[in-house]
Amino acid sequence: MTFNPQKIELDAKLFQNQNGYYGYGTENEFGGRFVPEILLPALQELESIFNKYKEDPDFETELLMYQKDFIGRPSPLIFAENLTKSINGAQIYLKNEGNNLTGSHKINHCLYQVLLAKRMGKKRVICETGAGQHGVATATVCAKFGLECFVYIGQNDLERQYSNVFLMKQLGAKIISVTVGRAGLSEAVDAALGDFITNPDSYYMLGSALGPTPYPEIIREAQSIISKESRYQLQERIGKLPDIVIACIGGGSNAIGAFNEYLMEEKVKLLGVEAGGMGVFEAGSIGKHASRIHSGLARKGIMQGFKSLFLLDENGMSLPSSTIAVGLNYPGIGPIHAYLYEIGRLEITSVTNVQAIEAFQEIAQKEGLLIALESAHAISAGIARAKELTKDKVVLINVSGRGDNYIFNLAKSLKDKEFESFCNEFKL
Repeated sequence: MTFNPQKIELDAKLFQNQNGYYGYGTENEFGGRFVPEILLPALQELESIFNKYKEDPDFETELLMYQKDFIGRPSPLIFAENLTKSINGAQIYLKNEGNNLTGSHKINHCLYQVLLAKRMGKKRVICETGAGQHGVATATVCAKFGLECFVYIGQNDLERQYSNVFLMKQLGAKIISVTVGRAGLSEAVDAALGDFITNPDSYYMLGSALGPTPYPEIIREAQSIISKESRYQLQERIGKLPDIVIACIGGGSNAIGAFNEYLMEEKVKLLGVEAGGMGVFEAGSIGKHASRIHSGLARKGIMQGFKSLFLLDENGMSLPSSTIAVGLNYPGIGPIHAYLYEIGRLEITSVTNVQAIEAFQEIAQKEGLLIALESAHAISAGIARAKELTKDKVVLINVSGRGDNYIFNLAKSLKDKEFESFCNEFKL
C-alpha cells in the first residue's frame, strides 16, 4: 500500500482528539476504543477522571512538584558542539530525557498516570514493557505511592533486558513472563490487556501513545512536557525555534512529547524514525525490521483496542518484526502519529541496526553520552539531516533515554570478545 500524504493548512482543531479519534469523520480517522464490553466502564471512568484533572490547578501543582523534586525536571538541552563541528552542517541540539529518574522519558507518563490512579482509589497496577524502561518507571512510581505492581514482558525481551527486570524486582514489582506467539512486546500488551479484562478494577498503566481512548491523549498530555521545555530552552538559549525536530517512533510516546508544542509551527518540520532492523528495502525483508510506514508495508487496521497503521498481511494478521532496539519493536504506530503522517505534518524515515550502533558510538565518543539504542536511531537520522542543512539551521533531536540496559546487547553486536569472556567467567 502506497501512502501519499497531502499538505494542508494548519488549524489547531486538526490536532485535537474528537470523540476518541484523531481526524474524526475523515478518511484519515485513527484511534477509537475497540475493546470487550467489560472494559468500557473502566475506560469511561478513566476518561472522565482525566478530563476532570488535566486542567485542575491542584493536580497541576502536585504534578509539577513531583516533576521537579522526584523526576528531576527540566531535563537538559545540550548543544552537541563537537558533533556539529565534525559534520560542518546544521547546529545539533539534544533534549536529554536520559537524565530523568529511571533513565528515560517513560517516567513522565508513569508519574502522570499514577496521580490519576491515586485519585481513582486504585491499589493494583498492570503494565507491559519491551525494553524494560516502562516497567522500571511503573515499578518506581508504584513503590513511591504504595501500589501493587504487575509487569508483563515477553520472554525474549526478558532475556535481552534482564538488568531492567532485576531492577523491577528490587522495586517490588511482580514479573510475568509471556511465552506465547513471538514472546515480544505485542504479546506482552495482549497479556496485560487480558489481565485488565479479568481485573477491570485495576489501573492499566499503558506505556506508549497508543491503545484505546483515552490512553493516547493521556500519554500525549503527560509527555508534552518535553517539547514545552525544549521550546522554552531554545528560545532562551538562541532566540529561535528549531528548523526540524527528530524522534524515534515505536508506539510513539517520546515522539509525541517531542513534537506536540511544535505542531502549529508550520516552519518546524517533524521527522519520526522507525527501526529499519537489517534493512527495509531488501528482498524478503519482512520479519527483519520494525518499519511500518517507511517500508511501505503499513496497512490500516485495528489491533489491541485502536485503529492505526500496522504491519499487517492481506488477512489483517500482524507480520513479524525485528530490531536491535526492543522499545521500537512493535507492529503498529500510535494513532496520533498515523494521523499526522496521513495529513502530511509528519515525515517518516528508518534507520538500520548498523546505522544505530554507529550513531551510538559517535555520540558517545564526540559528546560523552551513552544513549539508548532507540535514541540512537533518532541520532543517526539527525546527523544525516544536519549534513544536508546550512550552519544557520537548528536540528533538535530527542534523546529518549540512556543506554545502561543495553550494555550486553551492544557488546554482543560489537563482538567485544573481552566483555564476552568476562561475562562467561564472572561468578556472583
